[in-house]
Amino acid sequence: MEIFQITLILATLLCSLVSGFLFAFAVVVMPGIKKLNDKGFIRAFQVIDGVIQNNQPIFMLVWVGSVLVLITSVVLGIGELDSIGSILIISSALVYLFGVQLPTATINVPLNNKLQTLDLHTESESTYKAARELFEVRWNRWNKIRTVLSCLVTLLLIYLLFRL
Repeated sequence: MEIFQITLILATLLCSLVSGFLFAFAVVVMPGIKKLNDKGFIRAFQVIDGVIQNNQPIFMLVWVGSVLVLITSVVLGIGELDSIGSILIISSALVYLFGVQLPTATINVPLNNKLQTLDLHTESESTYKAARELFEVRWNRWNKIRTVLSCLVTLLLIYLLFRL
């Protein structure tokens, strides 16, 4: 097996794990904590996000690794793939970087960070309500976009694997 094939398999695996993570948030985590009151919602999200923000090693390996291995696959794939394959792998990387990773860094993580600043022992119920309103709809909208696009990337990468 060639190095390109190995990196493409790893990129497919890691991107699919990211897709599954985003999907789980979209269909289980956020609908589950939505049922909590404002303070409970914020606390639950703070705890879940705290695990991630503390650089949980397996999560970081998958999240950052997906980007690195996908970019490596693009670089190696340009020399290995035909023109359609090259277009597909470049498109996959662009969609992943600009449709999944960029919104994560510019929208979802800043929203997470803002929610992390709330002290649940000193704020009022109206503060919790306002914070949740500023957070929940926008965060969920962008998570759904990231989920759909990451699933698309995974499908394209699987298709590329079958073309090899």
